[in-house]
Amino acid sequence: MARQISTFEYLQMLVSGASLADVTTNLIYPPAIWTTLGLRLVEIDLAYAKLELDTDLRRHGNQLGITHGGVACEMADAAIGTAHSTVIGEDESLASVELKVNFFRPVGETRLTATARRVNAGRTLSYYVCEVHNEAGKLVASVNSTVMTLKGEQATRG
Repeated sequence: MARQISTFEYLQMLVSGASLADVTTNLIYPPAIWTTLGLRLVEIDLAYAKLELDTDLRRHGNQLGITHGGVACEMADAAIGTAHSTVIGEDESLASVELKVNFFRPVGETRLTATARRVNAGRTLSYYVCEVHNEAGKLVASVNSTVMTLKGEQATRG
């Protein structure tokens, strides 16, 4: 039987490449959307996460022949949710209640990096900022999000 560990500890092990065969956490990592898009967690700390994605226009492209803006938005949302999952209790859950994205430049085939950090924490609502950069270090998108910590019966999933 797998040993239950905190989400933060689990994510640290995921980043380090350690075996996750004998451990589990209350949240699902990596979530299905990471596999679908090809997202990789490359850094984790309390209230902080960094994800990477190598864009592929055959997989992530839109009708203009560039990477769909929703890819950068989802990448940021995933980074923010992952960052917040490191600071909630094992009996708590989370939900994005607001997400605002500003796009600054089109994206072709490149490596995107989404870096999310918490700016303010309340008892229930926390505010995060996530910047998405291309491999040249240029800002592609900036995302602001309010995340709610769900407690008790609200924290149930499904």
